[in-house]
Amino acid sequence: MSRVVLAASDDELARRVSAAADGDVHVLPAGRLPGDPARLFEQLTDGELPEVLMIGPGAPAPDVLALAARMDAQCPGISVVLVTRPEPELWQAAMRAGIRDLLDPGADVGEIRAAIERAAQAAAGRRRALRPADDTSRYTGRVITVASPKGGVGKTTVATNLAIGLTASAPQSTVLVDLDVQFGDVASALGLVPEHTLPDAVHGPASQDTMVLKTFLTGHPSGLYAVCGSDSPAAGDTVSAADVTALLTSLAREFRYVVVDTAPGLSEQTLAALDRATDVVMLSSMDVPGVRGLRKELDVLRELCMIPAGRHVVMNFADPKGGLSVRDVETTIGTGVDVVLPRSSAVPASTNQGVPLLQSGGRDPMTKELRRLVARFAATPLVSPGRVRARHRAAS
Repeated sequence: MSRVVLAASDDELARRVSAAADGDVHVLPAGRLPGDPARLFEQLTDGELPEVLMIGPGAPAPDVLALAARMDAQCPGISVVLVTRPEPELWQAAMRAGIRDLLDPGADVGEIRAAIERAAQAAAGRRRALRPADDTSRYTGRVITVASPKGGVGKTTVATNLAIGLTASAPQSTVLVDLDVQFGDVASALGLVPEHTLPDAVHGPASQDTMVLKTFLTGHPSGLYAVCGSDSPAAGDTVSAADVTALLTSLAREFRYVVVDTAPGLSEQTLAALDRATDVVMLSSMDVPGVRGLRKELDVLRELCMIPAGRHVVMNFADPKGGLSVRDVETTIGTGVDVVLPRSSAVPASTNQGVPLLQSGGRDPMTKELRRLVARFAATPLVSPGRVRARHRAAS
């Protein structure tokens, strides 16, 4: 039986669902249903995502429909089953939101078991459909630009971990571009010794033919590809904004995810990456100078109409003793904070060893929050390394 997460349930429904799932169910605590799948699944203590999310009658229909719609877009490998009276009007709204099944609150164990099996089969089918049929498949890739007004706030740490996390979701279909043209250190953060670097990828034959370009990428043991930074600041200065636009356009045709690590501030290369981006991760340290700098950068980008629809605000180095709360930050920058990364003693060792936290599979709070960030982009559910069950592998 497939693993089930049950939300907005009473004790009696939880008992029947547990029996139907042979005990393989995680019942979430009572409370308001989060609107963000990442916030919902962060309540799972073992880091393993389900194949079926079942929502009981304790949640208001608008909240359920909003969450289901986001689940359908962000986590299509998870099927949603709603326990409610199957009214005709609700059926239509539920199907539009991507809900796979409606189940009467009085359903017995056998009916619940059948609904779980149908939902699990649908989830497995969608996971198979998301995978490329062969190496000739092409993507309309998401270009995710990681940007910050200031240096030293952890852009490379976030970008490398985001890329490693997305590689787990899309093996061989994620590429990381080091766009800090003068002092990029993606290669060091990933423990790579590149044969070719960014200037090689944007000049000469690699700029004319995507097949040649792919041979200029540096492979990582995880299945991630990287365009590593230049060998010297002088070589990096030969990379223009037009070069960046052409490179990202070419990579987006070949990869599902293109993650871009940028230099601090708004250089011409960073602006080109933002202009090409489908998503931007706006990063700041959680201190007064960092937050003020982020507000100024957001103001400039709003004036230039260069903030894409996929905007994700991330605060790094959060410390309860620092004197700033998330509410303080949101008031200052005029928008919500999506992910808060706590200060972690594991980061320096990870950087020095060239092994990102999500590659080492640690369990510290920083790693948990990085997984939340990855979950905002991943097309299929992410599972902690080493925790994939045999039946999940068989289903996929």
